[in-house]
Amino acid sequence: MNASRTNTSRRGVPQPSAAGRNRTARRAAVVGGVAASAVVLLAGPALAHVGVQPVGEAAKGGYATVNFKVPNERDDASTVKLEVNFPTEHPLASVSPQAVPGWKIAVTKSKLDKPIEMHGKQITEAVSKVTWTATGDSKVAPGYFQQFPLSIGQLPEDADQLVFKTLQTYDNKEVVRWIDAPTEGAEPESPAPVLALTAATEDGHGAAAGAEDDDAKGGADHASDESDGEDATEHAASSDSSDGTARALGIAGILIGAAGVAFGVLAGRRRTSSAGTPATPAS
Repeated sequence: MNASRTNTSRRGVPQPSAAGRNRTARRAAVVGGVAASAVVLLAGPALAHVGVQPVGEAAKGGYATVNFKVPNERDDASTVKLEVNFPTEHPLASVSPQAVPGWKIAVTKSKLDKPIEMHGKQITEAVSKVTWTATGDSKVAPGYFQQFPLSIGQLPEDADQLVFKTLQTYDNKEVVRWIDAPTEGAEPESPAPVLALTAATEDGHGAAAGAEDDDAKGGADHASDESDGEDATEHAASSDSSDGTARALGIAGILIGAAGVAFGVLAGRRRTSSAGTPATPAS
């Protein structure tokens, strides 16, 4: 028997050749890769969840525009409602939603246990929840996502992030609770949207810089006005001096012209007198 094809053990049981074992190993690797890919594809939709991202930066102590991104994770249902709860430990007094076509927006405010100060005023209530509800056919269908924009502030100066616990409701009455706070080392099963805050800017969170620019602009305008006034005064003085010089030259010209005319008249008379005197005859 050919040893390259089949080997026989001591008990007479045929053993696969090395080439056969290699083919089997390759087939197992292919099957394992396909299975792993299927697991990744099936797990993909489960990784999508409601999130929040700033438009630009969200600096501490300032204001920011943020978008809550809501993907639809179901194949047989559509998202019809979104409830975003605001952190009570860092209340936000200013929250302005942007209109989303086909969605009704409700802003809920609550009394604060401890008033906060904003722009020199005492704030006794802050936004605790914003709710978007689909009207008509404006729901988030399977395979789609929707963004819900908000302008928020004043952001806290003593925090690195804000956690927004969120509820996503489908038209089949299912409610997905994205409320788990982030933990180090692993992502929660139902993570809540987290807004990362950046360091405060040196220009006073964007407001003082504008005021300083306005003051600088006002000072520059005032200096420009003073400079323009000085220029106008100098121009007026220069104009007066020029006018005086012109008048003096004009008067001098008139006097010189008059003297010339008088000299011409006298010279003419002398020539006439000389021509009318008879010559003395020679003796």
